[in-house]
This record gives sequence, structure tokens and C-alpha cells, in this order.
Amino acid sequence: MIGILFNPTAQGEKAVRFRDQLSELGSEVRVLPTRGPGDARVLASDLAREGCETVVAAGGDGTINEVLNGLADVPGALDRTRLAVIPLGTVNVLAKELGISSDFAAAWKVIRQGRERRIDLPQATFTGIDGRPETRCFALLAGTGLSARAIAGVDWSEKKRFGQLAYMVAGIRAMRPPHPMVTVTSPSHSTVGALVEIGSGHYFGGRLELFPGTRLDDGRVGVTVVTRLNWATLVANVIRMTLGRIRSTPVCQVFQTDQLQLTCAEPMGLHLDGDVVGTLPASITVRPRALRIVVP
Repeated sequence: MIGILFNPTAQGEKAVRFRDQLSELGSEVRVLPTRGPGDARVLASDLAREGCETVVAAGGDGTINEVLNGLADVPGALDRTRLAVIPLGTVNVLAKELGISSDFAAAWKVIRQGRERRIDLPQATFTGIDGRPETRCFALLAGTGLSARAIAGVDWSEKKRFGQLAYMVAGIRAMRPPHPMVTVTSPSHSTVGALVEIGSGHYFGGRLELFPGTRLDDGRVGVTVVTRLNWATLVANVIRMTLGRIRSTPVCQVFQTDQLQLTCAEPMGLHLDGDVVGTLPASITVRPRALRIVVP
């Protein structure tokens, strides 16, 4: 059985086309609409307990994160159930990393063919919104410092209207000083920076190479720390990411690890797959090749 979780109120051309094509999916497919934040996690857990073989996250990176954590909540489910993706979101970082088309017909064909790959499952332990320790998996990206401040500052009405441009506007606002410094510690590195990004694959925000040398199945995450942040260094870093030369940036430290600690002397948010989920301190670990995912 294939179970599909999606947000019925999602806006945009891709979401509209998806809803129009739901009737063509067949009787062996269960389509479950979500009702609000966190609902996809609960529904994914229910499907896993019922023995669903493939659970599809139809949405953006936030929906994928909820579905992924719903599977991880059920003991043994990650060995029994595969994750699949129909990208309907604003950025769709994981889909781009895996080469999954944003065209519905192409993405559905990938799911029907059922080719599977095992990839790493990174997870973070941090201080949750309620002030208590929380552990949560992430599909591809985590970060703190400037990026977490920018995401927290996104105007969601602007996001619905302008998509990825809303993140750029929020990023410009977050560039206003001060820039609190985050301490980053791994078994082989110790540094501080105003922007810290962690990734399980190569890319950040689509096709910007922020984590060179990192693979989805190598048992490590890539870490890029911007040690000095101003407009000049930010523009230089974007240019070098575009050219695949982030390692040559003097104000960046780039490395891989399977363990990471993040702390900050001031209150600082942590984002996982594009949503701020809590605050530092945080620790990052990796479960090697723990996630079964459907790929082209």
C-alpha cells in the first residue's frame, strides 16, 4: 500500500495540479490530508503502524521533515517503510538533491518504479519550544546563527505570495547587527561563527554547493562555519558556492563529522529542514544508512 500525506490548503500551481490529479492514483493508494502543523507526523506514524510499505510526503521540506519523524517515532518502521517525495514546496531541497522532478507525473513515475536507496539519517537534540530537551531527525539540512534568525523572521503571508523571495527579504533583515557567535565543536574541530550550516548532502537552497565532499550515505554530515559575517563576505560566499569553491573562502571552515555540538552565549534558534524547531545548545549525530527512500 502507498500512503500519501499532503496539505489540502497548500497554494501555488504545483499544489493545484496535484489536487486535480489525485483521482487518477488508483484504489491501492490512500490519500490523507493534513489539518495543521504536526499532523503529518502523526499520520505518518499511523500509516507505519498499519504496515504501509511506502509513505509519500507531498509538500515542501517541512512536510518531509514531519513525515520522516513520524516514521522514526515507530520502532522498526524505518526498516519496514520507505519514504517517497512529491515536491510541492517553495524550495524542495531534498528533491533537488535526489534529482526528483517537481513535475507530478515524473515524480509519481519514480514512486511507481520503486527504486530504493538507503541514506543517512542525521538527528539533533536541542531545547524545544516548550523548554524541554527534544530529539528530532532531519532529512538534509540544519543550521543556526544567521539562517535561523532569517527563517524566524520570514513573513508567512509574503512566503505564500512571493515564494523563495520572502526568504531573501528575511535574510536581508537578519543581516542587521549584532551577529551573535555560535561555538561549534566536533572531535576534530573547534571554531566560532555567525552562520553555521549542516548538511547531509552537497547542496544548500537548491544547487549551491555548501558541503563539498559530503554524500548522503557516508555516515557524516558536512559543516560550514562562516567565522566573519558582513555584506562583503556574504556576497563572496554566495559566489564561491555557485562556482563550487566554498573551501577557498578565507572566512569559512568546512569539514565533515558524525558528531557536533553547538552552543551560544545568547538565545539562538536552530532550524531543521527550513523550520526553526527550538534553541541551542544542540548536538548532532548521524544514523548511517538508516533511511529507505525512493529515488529516480
